[in-house]
Amino acid sequence: MKIAILSRNPDLYSTSRLREEAEKKSHECRVIDTLKCSIDITTANPAIWYTGEKLERQDAIIPRIGASITDYGTAVIRQFEMMDTYCLVGSIPLGRSRSKLRALQLLARKGLGMPATGFAHDVHNTRQLIKLVGGAPVVVKLLEGTQGRGVVLAETAKAAESVIDAFTELKADFLVQEFIKEAGGSDVRCFVIGKRVVAAMERTSSPGEFRSNLHRGGSAQLTKLSPTERRTAVKAAQTMGLDVAGVDLIRSSRGPLVLEVNSSPGLRGIEEATGVNVAGKIVKYIEDNVDSPRSRGAIRFGLPPSPVSRTAILKHSSPASITSSSSSNQLAWALRFQRRGLSR
Repeated sequence: MKIAILSRNPDLYSTSRLREEAEKKSHECRVIDTLKCSIDITTANPAIWYTGEKLERQDAIIPRIGASITDYGTAVIRQFEMMDTYCLVGSIPLGRSRSKLRALQLLARKGLGMPATGFAHDVHNTRQLIKLVGGAPVVVKLLEGTQGRGVVLAETAKAAESVIDAFTELKADFLVQEFIKEAGGSDVRCFVIGKRVVAAMERTSSPGEFRSNLHRGGSAQLTKLSPTERRTAVKAAQTMGLDVAGVDLIRSSRGPLVLEVNSSPGLRGIEEATGVNVAGKIVKYIEDNVDSPRSRGAIRFGLPPSPVSRTAILKHSSPASITSSSSSNQLAWALRFQRRGLSR
C-alpha cells in the first residue's frame, strides 16, 4: 500500500516509528508536510498538490496534526476524504476532539463520567462559577491550551477568582473544573485502536507539580486497567468518532473520569512505559480496514462510493440529469449529496 503520514517533522519519534513499521511490512510510506500541501478544490476532480507536483493517489493517510495548524490540517484531511483515501483520523473527529468544550459536551451527552466542569462567557460573578464545580481547589484550563500549557491549579477561592479575572481580562476562553484530590497527581493514558485498549500507562506528576505530562517531569509506568476503565476509554474514543485515540482518565472515588481525548497521541511514552509495539498495531489496523467500504473517506464525508463515479454525479446539477441506466441506489446517492452537499 501507499501510506502517507501528515507530519511537519519526519524526525519526531511517533512519525519515524510509524514509518519504520509501515516499511517493515513492505508498504511504501512517505512523510508529507501538511503546510506544504495545496488544495485543488475542484468538484469534478479534487486533488492535492505537494511541493509543486500533483500528489499521486494514496491508499491511506495517518494524520499527525499539531494543535497550532488544526484548521488547515482538517482542510487537508477533508480533501483526502474527497479523494476517497482512507484516513486513520477523519476531519470531523479531529475537529471534535480539538475543541475541549465541544468534546466535553459530547462525552457528557453519552453519560461518560467527567470532573464537574463550568464554562461561562460573562463571569462577573466568579464565585458562582467556582461554586458550580464544588468550590476550591479548582483547575482552570484554557480552551486553546495543549500538553498541560494553560492549566492552572487554584487552591483557594481567592486564588481562583484572581486566575479567572486574569483570563477574562485577556479575553481568553477557559473552563473551570473540580480538582480530583484523591488522584494524587496521577492520571492514566489509555491507547485505543479500534474497539480495544492496546496499551495503558499511569503517569505521575513530579514533586510540587499537579500536571502529570511526561515532558513536564512526570514519570510513567505500566498499569492494569479495570473492565470499567477499558469500557470508558473505548466509549470515549467512539464518541469522538476516533479509530485511534489517547484517552486520559483520572481515578476518582466515584470511578474513572475522562479528562481528555487526544486525536494525535504520542507514541514514545506509551511504548517505552509498556513495551507494546503501538506503531505496529496502528499499521496492522490500517491493513485490516483500508479496503473496508465503510472506512473510506468518501463515505464518511457523505459522497457516493464506487462503482458510482463521484465525478459523474458532481458534473450533473440535478438528479434528473442522471441517465435512465442509473440504478436507484445511484439516484439515492445523488439526492443525498445534493441535499447535504459539503455541509458536514
